[in-house]
Amino acid sequence: MPKTTVYLYAEENGECPVLDWFRELSRRDIRGVDACIARLALLAAIGHELRRPHADLLRDGIYELRSRVGRVNYRLLYFFHGKDIAVVAHGLTKEQEVPALEVERAVERKRRYEKAPAKHQAKLNPADLGRARDS
Repeated sequence: MPKTTVYLYAEENGECPVLDWFRELSRRDIRGVDACIARLALLAAIGHELRRPHADLLRDGIYELRSRVGRVNYRLLYFFHGKDIAVVAHGLTKEQEVPALEVERAVERKRRYEKAPAKHQAKLNPADLGRARDS
């Protein structure tokens, strides 16, 4: 099974919602950041084969990477582009179920990505995540 290339969704202006979320999360819960980074590594290693309890399909091709630290549930919403590319749309902290608004946001980002992949992707760089973790 080939490794999955993981991209972070980026807006056309270069802003990256996932990195922004990691920066904010690192101020509150560094263990949460570490748990999410571990899930991203798992996604990169096994891609489409990733299942519960680590990942789950929500709807419309949007999946969630599932991390929990203590009583706090973290989710990274992502989608696949082809066989070996996963794009992480954004992250969130959830209490019950993932809010429909968050899924809609991911669906819209998926649509934008599919129309112009090169304009909406940032390579997953562990150094960026490390900087987000340390900021």
